[in-house]
Amino acid sequence: MNKIEHIGIAIKDMQQACHTYEKLLGTPCYKTEPVESEGVNTAFFKVGQNKIELLASTREDSAIAKYLEKKGEGIHHIAFDVEDIHAEMERLKNEGFTLLNAEPKKGADNKLICFVHPKDSNGVLVELCQEIR
Repeated sequence: MNKIEHIGIAIKDMQQACHTYEKLLGTPCYKTEPVESEGVNTAFFKVGQNKIELLASTREDSAIAKYLEKKGEGIHHIAFDVEDIHAEMERLKNEGFTLLNAEPKKGADNKLICFVHPKDSNGVLVELCQEIR
């Protein structure tokens, strides 16, 4: 794993949350993007080398909708940049981690993604991200 790619935050109201984070971080949202396969709308902020991803549900059966119902708004996941997502998935499987995806899928911000089950990482949902080249 190269670095923390972003921190994902589950939110209920995208417009309100974007306004809040623009004020908090002192920078505008640089990108919004729907991810149909996940049932979310995303918004990204960059501060230095760090990124924040806001995630709002677009349908009631999405993972974010279920998360919000169970836990409310807050940090949803931490994402790590990887050079080779397939190799990293294989490495983690061999280390005994449970992956939530058998194959990487297209995520937001031009990334291939895969999630590691939080039960294997002390309650933290971990996302692997590889830039699509």
